[in-house]
Amino acid sequence: MGEVMALAQSPGIPRANAPGEDREGRRFLSRLADPARLPVPARDIAVIVAHPDDETIGCGAQLPRLLGATVVLVTDGAPRKLSVAQEHRCASVDDYGAMRSGEFCAAMALARVEKRNVVELGFSDQTAALRLVELTQAIYCLLEARQIRIVLTHAYEGGHPDHDAAAFAVHAAAELKRRISEPLSMIEMPLYRADAGSGWLIQRFADDPATIATTVRLTESEQRLKRAMVAAYGTQRQTLIPFGINHECFRCAPHYDFCSLPNEGLLVYERYDWGMNGAYWLRLTQRAVTDLGLRTPPWD
Repeated sequence: MGEVMALAQSPGIPRANAPGEDREGRRFLSRLADPARLPVPARDIAVIVAHPDDETIGCGAQLPRLLGATVVLVTDGAPRKLSVAQEHRCASVDDYGAMRSGEFCAAMALARVEKRNVVELGFSDQTAALRLVELTQAIYCLLEARQIRIVLTHAYEGGHPDHDAAAFAVHAAAELKRRISEPLSMIEMPLYRADAGSGWLIQRFADDPATIATTVRLTESEQRLKRAMVAAYGTQRQTLIPFGINHECFRCAPHYDFCSLPNEGLLVYERYDWGMNGAYWLRLTQRAVTDLGLRTPPWD
């Protein structure tokens, strides 16, 4: 569906510093929360998420209102493990990826997102953190080509390594844009993070006194839409059960230190065979910061 973008070939605890006065970001959040639910002209807005279904969890009910927004998928949602594909009665990983793409197409049709406004970067599931430089360059090029001024993306929360990779790449691309005096407003969405036990905290930001969250309580019609979009992801039926459909949460993204672990070092991905742990993540982010020629985060 839509455009498959060629990758560009060019060049402790992470306390979030105060994000400063992002007036454009705050205005956008005010419009999202407006009870009148008026359409939002959005040709300069992008939703950048790691997997098919992340957009539905994070902001599915808002998509019909964001007129002309670009929806960007970092990965195909299909891990390079035949066993995962076979769990969904697919003969190959590629077949599973095609099934995931079909689900995404159905969800986007329900949200009235036009095909021309969908970009698939084509990274494999569970590999985005291994290619942070390429991912940052691809996102930077897309932001420039489409003149994007506002991005909705993942919070840095230690849930899935692809989620954190998407957050890193958006923030790094924003830092590159600052060099040419092109500000980027970043709005983040929580999906899940680890609690102190063995469970997950779902759709809840980590507390931070320097940031203010906006919770959009969904109307009955918005809940019906979100329920239908969730149902479009048949392969993820069990995974999506814990996620609510009565609200969506947003906030202006803080200035994260991506060279420190999120969520007080409690990482969901260390509990699963997702090819990542905290020490490896820190090596990857530190190397990417150097290779991209960026100063040490946090960036502001």
